[in-house]
Amino acid sequence: MNSSVWIINLAVLIAVLEADLGHRRITWFRIARPLVLSAVIVPIYLKHTVTSGHGLALEVVGAVAGVLFGVAAASVMKVRRDAATGRPVSDAGALYAALWIVMIAARLFFVYGSNHIFQNSLGHWMMTERITKNALTDALVFMAVTMTLSRTAALVGRAATAKPASGLEVAEASAAETSAFAR
Repeated sequence: MNSSVWIINLAVLIAVLEADLGHRRITWFRIARPLVLSAVIVPIYLKHTVTSGHGLALEVVGAVAGVLFGVAAASVMKVRRDAATGRPVSDAGALYAALWIVMIAARLFFVYGSNHIFQNSLGHWMMTERITKNALTDALVFMAVTMTLSRTAALVGRAATAKPASGLEVAEASAAETSAFAR
């Protein structure tokens, strides 16, 4: 398996989990980090994007799948305004982490499988549909980038419309913060 595949996938996983797990303030740095990560990944890994045919369709499908996943992952994150500061905060837990870990593991399994398990059938399909290796790689890169960007866009949108937390939510968040500090 190509090391760049590991780098992209692990960078996305680490950046997202580090930024989102637990109780976090929604800051400009937190919003900008995925944009910077994408700005670095795209020029390094997208060299020969396909602009027509089934290869382009595959790239679009990869991007759309990434958007759908990013929005779905963001939907399991709670976003509200902190009662004390009025600033937007988010809470993401085990389900959020599990979604990202499963997605990244599935992406890595697909890459491993395409090289070691189902390479013949994948190669036959790619030849039949006239899809190049570059188009497949680009689809996976577009998926990774749009996963993080759509998660960020959803977070920004939800933060802009977040309402102050209810008394029960404040108590739950405070209890979660207290238990996190106790560890």
